[in-house]
Amino acid sequence: MSSGKIPIYFAKTGKIELVDRVEKTDEEWKKELSPESYDVARKQGTELAFTGKYHDCHEDGIYQCVCCHTDLFDSKTKFDSGTGWPSFWEPIAEENVATAVDTSHFMVRTEALCTRCGAHLGHVFDDGPPPTGKRYCMNSASLHLVKRLDL
Repeated sequence: MSSGKIPIYFAKTGKIELVDRVEKTDEEWKKELSPESYDVARKQGTELAFTGKYHDCHEDGIYQCVCCHTDLFDSKTKFDSGTGWPSFWEPIAEENVATAVDTSHFMVRTEALCTRCGAHLGHVFDDGPPPTGKRYCMNSASLHLVKRLDL
């Protein structure tokens, strides 16, 4: 990722603002994150299905990046995909979630990343519900839920 200002949407204000990318060393991320969040978000790991704290969560709020606290998904777009991972039919704003081709594990998939810090969030599939037909299949270890009242 290159340095510089990037547009990021903020749920609290409802506005897009130009902000700096969040760039840290591997050692800094290790110190700040839990071992599981570090493995998943910084090393492209995957938590086991049905083990993440948000796969069956029904609280109202905004899911943020566990690394840099960028707003990623609104609980209003969360649905039960039956996969064991929290799934959403769209990000809170297209500016906040980037995608990249992932060719690991002998597959070709679309990886979802935090635009601001590059954290691995999960993968995007084309088998989601209307209105987008997308399924953003995320790892709980890459997310942090902020209740709407606390925004």
